[in-house]
Amino acid sequence: MNTVNIGQEIKRVFDASEHTISWFAKKLSCDRSNVYNIFDRKSIDTELLYQISEILHYDFFVYYRPEV
Repeated sequence: MNTVNIGQEIKRVFDASEHTISWFAKKLSCDRSNVYNIFDRKSIDTELLYQISEILHYDFFVYYRPEV
């Protein structure tokens, strides 16, 4: 089983993007507090993960693909 902390990975990629929390919240149509909640999550709904992947231009689903 994959033990990735997806919230930490999202935060890592977000931090590298140099965007603001307000920008990210606006793109997600949510409050800033919800963005911080996303960063704290160990798991996430696939639809939300897809949306975040599109916004940050990063394939977060790579963490869930089986290793060959």
